[in-house]
Amino acid sequence: MNKTSLLKLLILLLFISVPLKTSCQPNLQNFISPDIQKDRKVTFRFFAPNAKEVKLSTQFINGLQEMTKDDKGLWSITLGPVDPDIYPYCFVVDGIQVADPKNPWIFPNEGFKNSLIEIPAETPQVYTVQNVPHGTVAYRHYYSKELGTRPIVIYTPPGYEQSVNEKYPVFYLLHGSSDNEETWTKVGRANIILDNLIAQGKAKSMIIVMPYGRAFPVISRESGSLRTWENLQEFQKDFKNYILPFVEKNYRVMNGSKNRAIAGFSGGGGTSLYLGMGNPDLFAWIFGYAPGMLKEEFDRNNAVAFANPELTNSRVKLFWLGCGKEDGLFGVFQEYLQVLDQKKINHQTFITTGGHTWMNCKKYLNETAQLLFK
Repeated sequence: MNKTSLLKLLILLLFISVPLKTSCQPNLQNFISPDIQKDRKVTFRFFAPNAKEVKLSTQFINGLQEMTKDDKGLWSITLGPVDPDIYPYCFVVDGIQVADPKNPWIFPNEGFKNSLIEIPAETPQVYTVQNVPHGTVAYRHYYSKELGTRPIVIYTPPGYEQSVNEKYPVFYLLHGSSDNEETWTKVGRANIILDNLIAQGKAKSMIIVMPYGRAFPVISRESGSLRTWENLQEFQKDFKNYILPFVEKNYRVMNGSKNRAIAGFSGGGGTSLYLGMGNPDLFAWIFGYAPGMLKEEFDRNNAVAFANPELTNSRVKLFWLGCGKEDGLFGVFQEYLQVLDQKKINHQTFITTGGHTWMNCKKYLNETAQLLFK
């Protein structure tokens, strides 16, 4: 080894042996957030020595919660006990929303970046990972001539890889307006819910298809609800021309409307109603989970179904709608139910407590998965 190489080596050893001295490094290593206690109380912590104000925003309690700062610049708050469930949360630091840097579990969303916390229950819930056979979640892409390469998440049930001659019905599951194709598995726990229901004999084995619902780049990511007329048109074309053929070419599926279901949450719920009621030859099972809609859109978005209610009722095995009483959409939801009654469109409703949340979405999925394809 020459002198130059030896000198470089000595400098490198000196560099890595001396810890970097920064004002924040020690504080970033010696605390936990979120910190869940056995009594279901939770402590949230955020290191921000220069912040003037830090608040906590979470869906298990109304309003922003003031956090307290210690002499080292660590902000904290303890809340609870909290009812068991999965909740989004974030810190509001001097007016800016920030995900928890100590928590790797992030809410997949294009409009905000929240972290997620699961408050465990004493007994396993339908969305809790249990000791049962598990299906496979695959992150895939298909190609659209108009929209380019598109992401899609596909769940195949336990035994799919082994039962090479068996075909399965397909459940198309759409996310909310600012969510993405990963939200139904990472927040809604769709795969875990189906694993548990199938193991309990409460649900049929099925394939779940979760596509990205915004027709980007034709429709901008900042364009608002997925159920805007422009996005409905573009997404419907993409669904018919590319998503459906991709699934039926690459997976062992049972064809025909009786073996296809569609559901969605919020803006994706509005999309699911538009695609389902407007294409009864494609879907015999149509679900809206707190579906996004406006009163002035009722006739336009349901034109096919309203034109011939008897034919619609004969083709659709189940038209199911769920919403929470505290949901901001509950008023228009009730108006929609009245219109369906007037038009004599058969439907089933499921009213819960709570608001426009993914906590309710898990309930809706649990209810409807047990009704499908029977």
